[in-house]
Amino acid sequence: MVIWTNPAKIDLRDIHDYIARDSKYYAQKVSQDIIDKSEKLNLFPEIGRIVPEIDDPNIREIFIYSYRLIYEVLPDSV
Repeated sequence: MVIWTNPAKIDLRDIHDYIARDSKYYAQKVSQDIIDKSEKLNLFPEIGRIVPEIDDPNIREIFIYSYRLIYEVLPDSV
């Protein structure tokens, strides 16, 4: 199960608000694409690469547009 931390939720809202200054449509699209990509982690939690600067196999990242979605793989959740 993917669990979003509070700071991650705030970051997603900030991304949305920043893009919405120019386009509400693209703000919604990018936000939804980030959420959709994160939900794929339920089935494929190791799909992302290991974050190079952390070098821990449980801390991974996937790229969505120009954003990094950094996540931790735990036994029962992501």
